[in-house]
Amino acid sequence: MKSTPRASVALYLQDAHRIREGMEFVKYAEAKGFDAVWQAESRLVREATVPMAAFASVTERIKVGSGVVDCWSRNPARLAATFSTLDDLAPGRVILGIGAWWDPLAQKVGITRAKPLRAMREIVTAVRALLANETVTFHGEFVHLDGVELDYVYQERRPKDIPIYIGATGLQMMELTGEIADGAVLNYLVSPDYNQRAIEALERGAAKAGRSLEDIDRPQLVVCSVHEDRKTALDMARLMVTQYLGQQPHIMAASGVPQSLLERVGEVLTWPATHEQVVAASKLVPDEIVQMLTASGTPNDARQQVSHYIRNGCTCPILYPLGDVKAMIDTFSGWSPQ
Repeated sequence: MKSTPRASVALYLQDAHRIREGMEFVKYAEAKGFDAVWQAESRLVREATVPMAAFASVTERIKVGSGVVDCWSRNPARLAATFSTLDDLAPGRVILGIGAWWDPLAQKVGITRAKPLRAMREIVTAVRALLANETVTFHGEFVHLDGVELDYVYQERRPKDIPIYIGATGLQMMELTGEIADGAVLNYLVSPDYNQRAIEALERGAAKAGRSLEDIDRPQLVVCSVHEDRKTALDMARLMVTQYLGQQPHIMAASGVPQSLLERVGEVLTWPATHEQVVAASKLVPDEIVQMLTASGTPNDARQQVSHYIRNGCTCPILYPLGDVKAMIDTFSGWSPQ
């Protein structure tokens, strides 16, 4: 009988654990056959590249990606130099994941997210050229480089093999990703059905560049709450789902969450929401919504839902663990989609 090939699977870490603890998780994930680890940088709490370097320093094979850095706060030349430095530590294992950030956080730190599509196109173009060991002159609306190169002094001057993935959620950014990026980091807390529209947008963008969907890697963040007791697993995920319902209602609506539920949750939550508000609002969120937006429940429940994401266009689930991280890694070690 022909065996089913093992699925590609990755680990996602935010700031829930000490970095040294995260290093142990990444070593364990590598030993268990995981293909990549992605470090978050979505809020003003943990910068991505420092833990990425830590993870790369204690592993040999696993890829290390940023999930995702924002395109506004680093000059593209410095961004290229930073990821070139990471490649020095882990050649061929580094992935630059970049996104357009979100409001109101960007506004609060003085960043105006005007024309994010144009900004992303210019930045990705410039960073890719710099990593390819080119001397770059670029006079755009957001990028201004005058004869700039990564001016290596002592090391070998060579192109750096660092793929660029865009963390896209809106369909226009998704279409741009299909046109210019090596991959799309698909968002979490969306239903698998939402992926269908995302995949169509990627295909439209790819066609503009003479490419096909198969040319674009499509890893996807998936919140994963695993426990032998199904209710415990769902309750762990419910708080995160509730907070997202309040913060990103437009995405939740696109994923099929009823507008009536979004309105009821919005009446309870402010931004930023207090823990007490989230707990109160979570009582409004039924199990079926938690299951629709996450891979939560028993190990078998979680594997079935992740398989659903793969059937809907995800090439590699990036599992965001809630609860026991090693138990989640064990759940997907050597796993094949159903």
